[in-house]
Amino acid sequence: MGRREDMVKEAEDLMGNLNNIRNIGIVAHIDHGKTTMTDSLIAAAGLISEELAGKQLFMDSYHLEQERGITINAANISVVYPYENETFLINVIDTPGHVDFGGDVIRAMRAVDGVVVLIDAVEGPMPQTETVIRQALKENCKPTLFINKVDRLINELQVDEKEMQEKFVKNIAKVNALIEKNAPAQFADEWKVSVENGTVVFGSALYKWGISVPQMKKTGITFKDIYENLSKEDGQKELSKKIPLYKSIMEMVIEHLPDPSQAQKYRIPEIWKGESESEAGKGMIECSKDSPLAMMITNVSVDPHAGEIATGRIYSGSVQKGMKLKLMSQKKDVSIQQVGVYMGPNRINVEKIPAGNIAALVGVRDVYVGETVSTQEIEQFESFKTAAEPVMTISVEAKQTKDLPKLVEVLREITKADPNIRASINQDTGEHLLSGMGELHLDVTQTRISVDHGIPINVSEPIVVYRETIRSKSQELMGKSPNKHNQLKMTVEPMSEEMFEKLSESGLNGKIKKTDKDALKKLQDAGFSTDESKKVWWLHNNNVLVNNTRGIQALHEIQELVCEAFMNVMNEGPLAMEKCTKLIVRLHDAKLHEDAIHRGPAQILPVVQRTVYACMLQAGAIILEPKQKLYISVPQDFMGAASKELNQRRAQISEMNTEGDSTVMLAIAPVKELIGFSSEIRSVTQGRAIWTAEFSGYDPLPEQMQKEVIKEVRTRKGMEPEPKNYAYFLE
Repeated sequence: MGRREDMVKEAEDLMGNLNNIRNIGIVAHIDHGKTTMTDSLIAAAGLISEELAGKQLFMDSYHLEQERGITINAANISVVYPYENETFLINVIDTPGHVDFGGDVIRAMRAVDGVVVLIDAVEGPMPQTETVIRQALKENCKPTLFINKVDRLINELQVDEKEMQEKFVKNIAKVNALIEKNAPAQFADEWKVSVENGTVVFGSALYKWGISVPQMKKTGITFKDIYENLSKEDGQKELSKKIPLYKSIMEMVIEHLPDPSQAQKYRIPEIWKGESESEAGKGMIECSKDSPLAMMITNVSVDPHAGEIATGRIYSGSVQKGMKLKLMSQKKDVSIQQVGVYMGPNRINVEKIPAGNIAALVGVRDVYVGETVSTQEIEQFESFKTAAEPVMTISVEAKQTKDLPKLVEVLREITKADPNIRASINQDTGEHLLSGMGELHLDVTQTRISVDHGIPINVSEPIVVYRETIRSKSQELMGKSPNKHNQLKMTVEPMSEEMFEKLSESGLNGKIKKTDKDALKKLQDAGFSTDESKKVWWLHNNNVLVNNTRGIQALHEIQELVCEAFMNVMNEGPLAMEKCTKLIVRLHDAKLHEDAIHRGPAQILPVVQRTVYACMLQAGAIILEPKQKLYISVPQDFMGAASKELNQRRAQISEMNTEGDSTVMLAIAPVKELIGFSSEIRSVTQGRAIWTAEFSGYDPLPEQMQKEVIKEVRTRKGMEPEPKNYAYFLE
């Protein structure tokens, strides 16, 4: 215990010394060794023994993580490390690698300034590696690289020394191609990793050795020595004594990743759109501990004793217990009972935490992930940059009625802590619907409800979330209000893929004001002309409502109602009441009753909704299904069984490569067909397949399945099996 107390004291002393702080994330594809490597960093600080490092998986403290051998929750730890006569405070976040928990990675990237990307020396950068690099660079986090499991090259692929180095060069080139493609323009070259400057470390997290070129110069150990050691029986043990992994990683982090004051100069303008010359703006750009507090919450967890704990990055000012803070989006004040830092599963209370650090706040009730916290009124931080949407839904109900209030409370807690889980109530049946990123995500959430919170529940089979869109542009159709006194002429047209992607990235949502230059520029970047961008009224789920009318009296009086009806339609389309996507809805003309009493909500909401429905059906409305990109690695003997399993699930295999004695398959498959895939692929490959999936967007359902799926979804929702034709909505 003594070492931990010493370390807390050292950490408190270092928190105000910005030059000696590094906030870093450990990111990688699943099973590439993040948590194992983090153990070495924790052992270097003396928090666990070196013998246990790599086996203890200190950061995987949740029981499901230990049972399944994967990281589910992003975990924080602050370690103190001496380097070249100075002491550094390294705040580390170990992130999940499974795509279902990608939301955790995105949120962690907001709190850190740099990342250590891990790749497996044999497998190289994988689909999820690309995703996490993209997520880090979107948040302006500088990357460094650790090539892990180097021993596999010799033990499994039997390569010689020259081939080993060639494999390294190939992997580094792939990572640099990803960095160049995704980095902010000013850093596209500067942030590429390089063996020469020490932004690449080679080694083995499990056997606790690692080396970079600067370390080679210090120790005199060469690639030849490493190759020879790996060929010997106890060679890796010797390497862990001569070149312990933590030395190379910590040197790389301290020398090459930015401190908070450097990073915030270029990160703040990206993540905060307030006035940079204001007191708050200057405080954040300078990372000043004496400015007003500005903090963003990146994680919320519930402690059985302390209640809700909000963890986040402090960009300016300081927090201390007893302070009164403002929650910007909820417009309310809260008091902090305690402030602390995380040392893995343990939270240690401290007196005060200044800007540039990651802090845990206790006693901030009803706070949500993404909340902006301050001591004064400031602009809110930009929302997390993610296009990921829940693709699968289950219904959950308490087995015993007495547990219902507790279930409602637990669902509230879960959706606060994980914004990628959406909870809603089916108004017709009263069931609680939970939507998530995939089977595993929902499986873990069920365990949280039934095991962690002890609520016995019944769970339905997974239901896939579809989308509705159109094939072509509709004709101009005129709809009438129920009292026949108001008429609206509208069209609906499909949006180009490029425009949809740019709008998704822009984060625009809700009302567009003509005076909002930033929003208008984003619309113009997405493909709207200068003139047309000023006519956009509203965005919802990346669908756009445009006012193409001219000189209509009293139109401004019904604008809010038209926007509300537009949102309702985009949430529930005409085919199966699924969300709509990739649509531009235009209002071309309106004839309105001169008396406001005849154009109230009861008249305007139905006419907009019915006219948009009519336009969509006339333009050929279709159902889109969610798809996932699959990466499957199987021994060659099982390749036939694995590809047969994929073909039965409407998967399109796009690539097949052989690496050593394994075959790597890349495929795209519908989410619906992947329900139960996990157990089946294990069964047909005798548990030898390694596979992961990544959301790859929505594609049209095959023509022959459209009617059948529409009927199935409508019946499930208690509607008539067949949708109406477009003329019905114009009557």
